[in-house]
Amino acid sequence: MSRTLSSAGPRVLLIAALLLPTALLGACSALGGSDGCRGTAPELRRLAEQPMLGAAPASASAPANYRGVGVTTACDDDSGGAPWLHADRLYAFPGRPEDVISYYTGTAASAGWKLEEDSATVDGVCWTKVEQGRHLLLDVELRPLGFSPEPEVGTGIAYSVSVGSERDGGAEGCGG
Repeated sequence: MSRTLSSAGPRVLLIAALLLPTALLGACSALGGSDGCRGTAPELRRLAEQPMLGAAPASASAPANYRGVGVTTACDDDSGGAPWLHADRLYAFPGRPEDVISYYTGTAASAGWKLEEDSATVDGVCWTKVEQGRHLLLDVELRPLGFSPEPEVGTGIAYSVSVGSERDGGAEGCGG
């Protein structure tokens, strides 16, 4: 009599392998993990409506592989502090980085944003503003990282515009 393996054994192993990460994540949350991003949808919508996200130099457009994407939002809760809420938009620009910074410097100032001293780097510039008791940061990043797929811009530069705030509205500055 030959012995045959039941298919139940491999199925049990597969189910255990699939459930183990979920069980571990649940245990981490119970031991002090944070769900500080729960219920942030209204705050993220308000950030996404910030006019500076739609402000751009006349020849700027969405990167070829981001057409129709518009503004994206996220809540990052991995720092141990208050969760960071942000709305972002990517642009492709056929000009120089200095032209982008010059445009946003004038536009941000006229909209009540305050340029942070010493925030200008080769990577971008940051402004702050208090709106309805919430401290906001406006960041123009000339070398945007973390976007997937990487923006396709042809013969120009890619840059991102981001408006963010701590979940509790705290006074986070551009230096982090």
